[in-house]
Amino acid sequence: MAKELWEGNAAIAEAAIRAGVEAFFGYPITPQTEVLEHFSKRLPELGRVFLQAESEVASINMVYGAACAGARVMTSSSSPGISLMQEGLSYIACSEVPVVVINIMRGGPGLGNVQPSQGDYFQAVKMAGHGDFHPIVLAPANVQEAIDYVVLAFDLAEKYRTIAMVVADGAIGQMMEPAEMPPMRPVRPPEERPDWALTGAQGREPNIITSLYLGAENLERVNLRLQAKLKEIAANEVRWKEYSTEDADLLLVAFGTVGRVCQTVVREARKAGMKVGLLRPVTLWPFPSGRIAELAEQVRGVLTVEMNAGQMVEDVRLAVEGRCPVRFYGRMGGVIPLPDEILPELEKLDKEC
Repeated sequence: MAKELWEGNAAIAEAAIRAGVEAFFGYPITPQTEVLEHFSKRLPELGRVFLQAESEVASINMVYGAACAGARVMTSSSSPGISLMQEGLSYIACSEVPVVVINIMRGGPGLGNVQPSQGDYFQAVKMAGHGDFHPIVLAPANVQEAIDYVVLAFDLAEKYRTIAMVVADGAIGQMMEPAEMPPMRPVRPPEERPDWALTGAQGREPNIITSLYLGAENLERVNLRLQAKLKEIAANEVRWKEYSTEDADLLLVAFGTVGRVCQTVVREARKAGMKVGLLRPVTLWPFPSGRIAELAEQVRGVLTVEMNAGQMVEDVRLAVEGRCPVRFYGRMGGVIPLPDEILPELEKLDKEC
């Protein structure tokens, strides 16, 4: 299939349609509103469900209900909208129904601005709600990856009956790039809904989906089952990309848009004689701690670059476990760090180590 020019947000929506999404519930908020707009046109054309809810709280609970019925369903929002969904996401996690969530991050805290940011890292990877759980979190660095990871998110959500979240930012959501769409998958017919779904108990025992378990021992058993599932995901679904790490003695770690910027930094640093490599996490959870630990045995120092005050750097430090120095450089408020800012930070690390 030939590549076409796609805006990131519209590409995310179309990728979900190609992945067989049956229903979308959401609420407009920049810089992800084009996701909603694309769905509002395409889903009714295809005889599928589009509903603009009255709020993000309403939309996540509609998603919860459709997921309980076994539908392939999703929502999208931006940072403060995702914050409003936290309670619903926790219910979904405990109920073990598959859901895909898109977060096109904006500057914060509070209402912030519509500029690109990575300030939601903690919110996404440290649980995205109350209780003990993690969603699978995928972080694209360009429009093609946004398409690919949306499709992957549906597959992983259904494989593990869990939440799969794709986190990008306003830059990826708004940029236009040539990209290739996957072929259209058929929508799953009602008779092929999973056997755990609430489809009407005719000829079988009724299914029960709940997140309420009275009694400490009962809830602990549920939590132990969830933790076993998380261990399985962590063992099988870690993803990352590496650039020029074979002979690197300094390592950059960055995700999403900043990971893309750091590819340029690697090229410029090597022109200046520094042996710099880059590890770009694709799954923010599960995090590629094992590979970072291996590279920490090889390099003299690590520089983590983010569009926030320093969030992923905590996971990098946990992975490195003191094997080498870990330093941080970040910009906030929607400012994207540029190569000519990052290179001096690498030079400082080079002299320090």
